[in-house]
Amino acid sequence: MTNPILFPNLGLSFTIPPIAFQLGAVSVHWYGVIIGTGFLLAVIYALARKKTFGLTEDHILSMLLAAVPAAIVCARIYYCAFYWELYRENPISVLYIWEGGIAIYGAVIGAVTAAILYCRHAKIPFGAMGDIGALGLLIGQAIGRWGNFVNQEAFGRAVENADYLLKMGLYKGGELGFYHPTFLYESLWNAVGFLLLHFYSKHRKYDGEIFTLYIAWYGIGRCWIEGLRTDSLWLFGTGIRVSQLLAAVSAVIAIALWLYVRLRKKPDGSALYANRAQSTES
Repeated sequence: MTNPILFPNLGLSFTIPPIAFQLGAVSVHWYGVIIGTGFLLAVIYALARKKTFGLTEDHILSMLLAAVPAAIVCARIYYCAFYWELYRENPISVLYIWEGGIAIYGAVIGAVTAAILYCRHAKIPFGAMGDIGALGLLIGQAIGRWGNFVNQEAFGRAVENADYLLKMGLYKGGELGFYHPTFLYESLWNAVGFLLLHFYSKHRKYDGEIFTLYIAWYGIGRCWIEGLRTDSLWLFGTGIRVSQLLAAVSAVIAIALWLYVRLRKKPDGSALYANRAQSTES
């Protein structure tokens, strides 16, 4: 039996079974459907705006063929590395990805690494690919977090204020408790980030600017939200949350880099790969 998810101060209650539908003997979970939907919408968006960044459909699809497997593998490695005590006795279980246990930062690291290698092979600037990829990531992350909602996971610490508008009620161990819906915070943060960077991307001044601002935006939000969560990965027995530290450091570096380029180099947009690609086609 699936326990309901409550938002009492909004007058909302949801009872969602984890399995969306059956395909013969195969159970298709809502988590996978939601993640797949986010991925599909991100790809559609990237293909629709490819010319804005000087890219082709072949560039986008070829990059995805490299980046998606790398993202899945690195998401699993990142998670298992900080929960190694669970896998030490049976290391082969690291490969059992269907049992759960992935980390979004690991996925981003894997995808970016694969994209950089692909861009070097294809002789196109990573900045252009990174810009459109960052917008796609924000779409995927905003939608994908609702998979955590269905699974009743990735929620935050208990809410003490009975009047807190967004408090979420979950049954844990048979008892009803109220928690911060951190999945919702991150979904909304990423959705707002996507809208802001989507419109700003039309006025970007250099290749890689949107990617840099994505790192900054996501890092700021994740640093705050991670501090509310109860399921964080910890840095090898310390009191430091891995993702919170990585988010803070990456955001600071990204902001510093963006300010340096904008204030010192003063790019005017003329060197964008999209402009060069159009000149070559002409």
